[in-house]
Amino acid sequence: MLNHTAPVAKTIPILKSQKGKEKIVCLTAYSAQFAKLLNPHVDLILVGDSVGMVLYGMPSTLGVSLDMMIAHGRAVAQHAQQACVIVDMPFGSYQESPEIAYRNAARIMRETGCNGVKLEGGEFLAETVSFLTDRGIPIMGHVGLLPQSVNNVGGFRVRGKTPVEAAQILKDAKSIEQAGAFSIVIEAVYEPVAKEITAGVSIPTIGIGASSSCDGQILVTEDILGLTSDYVPRFVKRYGSVDNTISDIVETYAKEVRTEQFPESSHCYIKS
Repeated sequence: MLNHTAPVAKTIPILKSQKGKEKIVCLTAYSAQFAKLLNPHVDLILVGDSVGMVLYGMPSTLGVSLDMMIAHGRAVAQHAQQACVIVDMPFGSYQESPEIAYRNAARIMRETGCNGVKLEGGEFLAETVSFLTDRGIPIMGHVGLLPQSVNNVGGFRVRGKTPVEAAQILKDAKSIEQAGAFSIVIEAVYEPVAKEITAGVSIPTIGIGASSSCDGQILVTEDILGLTSDYVPRFVKRYGSVDNTISDIVETYAKEVRTEQFPESSHCYIKS
């Protein structure tokens, strides 16, 4: 008799149990269609504020609103029954106070049905992380390069190359762990530092431009598909060139419309 048992949904306790045992596969998604495609293959889907740059053409993530994150988060969460879904809290939605952060995080979870939220920041954010986790909001942390704070540090660059910077990132990761986060994203951090963080915390680390020693990896889905700009960051591996495929298909469609090859009678409603 065939076993038709549905795949086990990736809960936060399951993800935590994978640390040091099984690599955690993570990708971003902003739509229902991508959520459906990713869901059978990944452990975690992040509805990132990178949506502002990837889908809306913004120069950074700073212009992304809470309403945008909720709309895209809902689309993904409704169609990812297996993968754990985490939604980014956008710039300005959690930095002012723990109380405001809780109000906005609760709204995200209530209106999207996601499993938790992600916040950028280290030691300074520990009080907020603790406040939220104590009240039932699962938190994924984010240390190293913080895209929402890029103006403060003068652009996108690798973090942790100097002893002082490395020590602060390590301290940031420990603070977020102790505050109750279930996982930490480590972005654009000098490889030995990311490796040390992974070995030094009890929760899973998710690398992006960090280290193969991290407990998992995350990339922007459009980057690995070749759907973004010609600039490819060092940490991105392109597994395909879907942009060329789309361009070829659209070119063929345009040619057929102009030469009256499309639509054919089979594509029209003709009275019999």
